[in-house]
Amino acid sequence: MTTSVAVTQPTAIRRRPLRRLALELVLLVIAKIAVLTLIWWIAIAPHPRPDASPQAIEHLLAPATSSTSHGGRP
Repeated sequence: MTTSVAVTQPTAIRRRPLRRLALELVLLVIAKIAVLTLIWWIAIAPHPRPDASPQAIEHLLAPATSSTSHGGRP
């Protein structure tokens, strides 16, 4: 009976550091996600989104109107 207890104790001792390591890694990933979300809310979210409506794109791509005539030359 003492041999079975001695065999199971090293296995239990080995699993505890692995469980702790897994917990630390999970907490590290959650902390990184939280930090990246915070950076996004501070740095990126306040900026207005560009207008991507068809009218805005048409206005941006339309040729500029000039009041002077080039005489047919570009």
